[in-house]
This record gives sequence, structure tokens and C-alpha cells, in this order.
Amino acid sequence: MTASAGLIPALALFAALLALPAGAQTAAPMDSSTTPPSGVTQTAPAPPPPPEKVTPEPTPQGATGPTSAQPEVTAFDIAVRAPQPVKDLLERHLELQRYRAVTDLDEAELARLMVLAERNVRNLVGTLGYFSPTITITREGGTVASGQRPTIVVAVEPGQATTIGAVAIDFAGDIAQSPDPDAQTQRANIQRDWRLSVGQRFTQDAWDSAKTQALRDLVARRYPAGKLAGSLADVDAPEHSAALSLKLDSGPLYRLGPMQVTGVERYDPVLVPRLARLSTGAPYDQYQLVEAQQRLAASGYFDSAYIFVDPESDPNAAPVQVQVREAKLQKIILGVGVTTDTGPRASVEHTHLRVPGTNWRAVSKLQLEKKAPFAQTEWTSIPDESSWRWVALARAERVDDDELVTRSGRLRFGRTQAGDRIDRNVYLQYDRASVSGSGQINSSAADVGDGSALTANYVWTGRYFDSLIAPNKGYGLGFELGAGSTMGSQHLPLGRAVGRWLGIVPLERGRIALRAEGGAVIAKDSARIPGTLLFRTGGDTTVRGYGYRDIGIKLDNGVIAPGRYLAVGSVEYQRPMMKDGRPSEWENTFFIDAGAVADNPKDMKPSVGIGTGVRWRSPIGPLQIDLAYGVKPKQFRLHVSVGFVF
Repeated sequence: MTASAGLIPALALFAALLALPAGAQTAAPMDSSTTPPSGVTQTAPAPPPPPEKVTPEPTPQGATGPTSAQPEVTAFDIAVRAPQPVKDLLERHLELQRYRAVTDLDEAELARLMVLAERNVRNLVGTLGYFSPTITITREGGTVASGQRPTIVVAVEPGQATTIGAVAIDFAGDIAQSPDPDAQTQRANIQRDWRLSVGQRFTQDAWDSAKTQALRDLVARRYPAGKLAGSLADVDAPEHSAALSLKLDSGPLYRLGPMQVTGVERYDPVLVPRLARLSTGAPYDQYQLVEAQQRLAASGYFDSAYIFVDPESDPNAAPVQVQVREAKLQKIILGVGVTTDTGPRASVEHTHLRVPGTNWRAVSKLQLEKKAPFAQTEWTSIPDESSWRWVALARAERVDDDELVTRSGRLRFGRTQAGDRIDRNVYLQYDRASVSGSGQINSSAADVGDGSALTANYVWTGRYFDSLIAPNKGYGLGFELGAGSTMGSQHLPLGRAVGRWLGIVPLERGRIALRAEGGAVIAKDSARIPGTLLFRTGGDTTVRGYGYRDIGIKLDNGVIAPGRYLAVGSVEYQRPMMKDGRPSEWENTFFIDAGAVADNPKDMKPSVGIGTGVRWRSPIGPLQIDLAYGVKPKQFRLHVSVGFVF
């Protein structure tokens, strides 16, 4: 040995300094600077992907390396004898691992490393909540002098795990003394949702995670500058108990100030604040910023949107920073697909976000399929201060029901308002339907839905689900009211009403989905009401076990025609499939559907379908595959659909 005789003790001392703090009876307070940065995130853009896992380079001979690196050569072996998960932790993080490539160790240096390792092991085991372990470190096998590689054996009996004793969560700043009920509720929720309750096992990871979550709950609403003012885990090793104390400093209450937008060039500058719908003077709420950001991104006008509030700004009027990247002015979307209702289809959709000479958006679509091809164009203005837009629509469609072919046209003009949960529409609509085909023989125009009408309509839809993509609980309801007159040779008054409801009830394992829909058209029997305003049902999303629009009024010639009254109901049990004892992304369902169409309520006779199916929570919404048995036709049908719509 030459120069390394002085180097190894220094390295050993350096390793001791790098070791975790000693697991004595009291852990030092932790200031806010040690809290993970995610605890104070102001907005909710998609987080960056985690870094790829990199395998450390092997530690070269004569050098020290990270505990996770394999040495090029091995001066000694390490054997850990301990129960899981203590063994895994020590094998990954034991400081002795760093010196396995140092081949010129003498007996004294190896002995010093073994002495330092005892403290390192105690600290590591303490992070798992074991503060009274029995640790034995011995050497087996050869000696350095003999040139034989020794084995250092680390044996640990962790003893009894430490559990949580008393928990004290204190507050400072505005949240501590504010009389505002919203602040008091937030404070109570932080205490209620604390993750380490009395009696739970104490670990360092759980302690750090609980503090981080409490801070996130603090800064998510009202207090973006909140911080962790202090924390203490007071461990009583003989009693195997840890008393926890935490102090959260909210700082001042923040209110939203004026919106500062960057990135808008081709669109009207008022578009961003009207889509974002953030009120100046409202208390800071991260969830509302996220929703505003999502509205901007989903509007079609922007490829990306980023909203944040600077915690260093004036709390009384914190500017809302909005950064957007505009979408291309025009785009074309080509699509192909298949459904069990209408078969294969292909579509082309063109969007112009600012039609020349206006600030209106035009979306035009052509869809080709065997049973229901259509062409449609819809023009909408930008929203006003109350989120109302003008809308104009034209649609031409051909529906082939094998025996009846209905060629229809629709013109609509009105206003629409899309809210966070509630949508409203007010419009005038002209409908025209021309019916042909073999099924028209010996049937009147009124029977098969050949006619035209002009109506004034109001549509209201409310969605109160926990998720609009894949809901687990909540309900949605909607209704349509229309009144007008038939056109053509006779002008007869008509009224139309439709109501829909969907409720999802969570169970201990799975959920129950209940669905109901009803509709009525009131007019004289002789009124020629277009089939687009009448009712037929059956298919993937209505009554399974029946074909698309197979449920209607059976005429004397055997043709199924539309009717003036509709009733549909469904009960479905959705049960998650388990994988490794936990719910997977797949579900199994059992359902009963029923529907009826008639020209008189007393003639309503339900058509029932029963069956089972599977669901997959895909990125674009639930994929549904159902096998249903239609009681009336006495046959099975396969139904496939994607997405959740109400």
C-alpha cells in the first residue's frame, strides 16, 4: 500500500457524511425547500415524461461508484440476510457497494468500512420504520492478504415496526385566521385527507408523500404561494411510536387579475378570455385554471394552451398568464370505421377556423356508408361574453331501412351555449323528408314519415358525472321542446317533446347504469310530419338485441314505420375484471334493455333485449362489445361501439 493508505479513510469519512441522518429519537424539522417541486405546481399542463432508466456504467477497478453500479472487478462480496423489503432496500442502497471495486484495501480499511456500514444500515432500516433493529456485520471467507475474496455478511433483524401516534397539523397565514367558510372548509379537508392516520405504519416514503399531498391540497386553491413551514417526526424507539407534527403556511389569499394573452395572431383577441371563462377577482383555483386550459385546447382554435399565475405577483390581482399556440387555419380529417348498426363507413371532414370575411368557423363533413350516408355543414360564430354563439346548419341524409328509403334535409339557425356542465340551444329548424321504396306501397305519406315542418326549439342538457369520458358515478339529464307547423299543402300545428336521463350508481364492486328516454309528437292524425321528427329505436346505443331502427310501428304491409311516441329503458350492471387482486381496465356487464314505439300511448308494447358484454377503458372512451338476445325476434346480435355520449 502506498498513497491509498490515506485515501481510503477519507473516502470512508465522506461516505459517512453522505449517509442518511441517524435514526435517533427525533428527526430534524423539514423546511419547504425540501418539498418536491410538484407540490407547488400552478397549472396542469401534461407533466414531462419521466427520464429513461439508465443503467450505471460499471465501476472501474480502484474507484468508488454509485451503490447501484456493478464493479468491473470485485474486492469483496456482500451478502444481505434480512426479511423483505429490508433486504431489497439494503442491496440497492448499502454504502459498502460503492467500494467493491477498490482492490487495494488492507485489513484495517476493510474493518473501518464495516464499522461505518453498521450506522448506514441502521439509517436505511429506519426509513422503513424500524428504529430498534438488531444488526450484525461479519466477514466470512478469505482475507485480503491471502488474495482470497472475503464476503461481508450483513444480517438484520428489523424488530417491531413503528406506527403513527399523535398527529398535529397546524396552519399559518390567511387560512389560519380567515372567517371565510371556503377557507375553513379547505383547512378541514386538508386535515381530513391526511394520509398518515393514527395506527398506520411509519415509513420515510409515506411521511414524505403525506407532507407533499398536504401541500398540494393547500396550493391547489386560494393559496398558490403556500409552503411547508415545518415538520417533525418524533420517534420513540422503545415504544415503537412516531408523533407527527406539520405546519402549513398558506401566505395571502390570491385573487385573479387581468388576463395577459400571448400567441394570438390570426383570431379575434376576445376569443381566449371568452373561451377561458375566468372571472377577474375570483379566488385562485387550480382546478378552474385546468378547466379553462382544457377548454382552450379542446376548442379547435389552438394546438396547445398553457395558463398559470405567478405566486410572486400581487395577491390582490394576480395576472393570469395565458400562452397559446394557434392551430392551422384549415384542416382535413379522413376517417374509416365500422359499426354493427350501419356497417363500414368512410368520411372526410374539412374545418375552416375563420371563413374569409367573417370570424365564423365552418365544419363540413361527408360520410359514406351503406345505410345512413350524409353531408353536413355547420357554421358557428365565436362566443360572446355569456358564451352564446350563433349557429347555422345544413344537412342532407339518406337512411335505408331495407324497405323504406328516407331522403331528408334539415336547415337550422339559432344560438347555442356550452357551459361546464350545462348546454343550451335555441333555434328555428326546417325539416323535409321524402320517403320511397317498396314499403311505401299501400301506406299513406303520414304513416311512413313523408312531409315537412318548421319548428322553434329549445334544448337543455345537464351533465353531472365525475368524468365525461368514463364516468363512475353521477347523472345526466336533458330535454327538447319544439313547436311549429307542418308545411306543404296543409299547415297543421305540432308539438314535440323528448326527455333523457342517465344515472350511474357506484357499488362496492362495480356500478349500476340506469337509462331512460321518452318522446312524444302531438299533432292531428292527418298531419304529414317528417320522419326525422318521429321516432324509431333499436341498435347499439338504444335497445340491444335488435337491428338499427328495427323497433317502430308495424304497418299492415309488414313495414316498420316511425311513430309519434317513444319509451326506452335500460338497466346495466358493470363489474370490473380483476387482475392480481386489483381492478383492471376491462369490465364485464349484464343488461336488460326495453323499448317501444307507437302512435298512441296505450298501444306501447315493449321489445326486450337481454345480454352480456365487456368494456375496455380505451384512451378515446369506453369500447363496448355486447352480445344481446332479442326476445321478440328470438335471435342473438353482436353490438360494438366506442365512446361515452350523453
